[in-house]
Amino acid sequence: MAYTQKQYDELQAAIAEGALTVRHADRTITYRSLDEMQRILRAMATDLGVGNAPGTGCGAGRRLASFSKGY
Repeated sequence: MAYTQKQYDELQAAIAEGALTVRHADRTITYRSLDEMQRILRAMATDLGVGNAPGTGCGAGRRLASFSKGY
């Protein structure tokens, strides 16, 4: 599903308020738990490439190796 930045922001605001119900345009969505909301927020962040979701941002999930001969 394609998410919008507005949906992401609204869900993030609802989580911050502790609300389980979110309005998106003409729809009202009631989530079962905070955990469910956070999982969906992470999915939105990954899809949009925003926030602190794993796999987003600069260099996320990458490690650089360094080698030396010890001289």
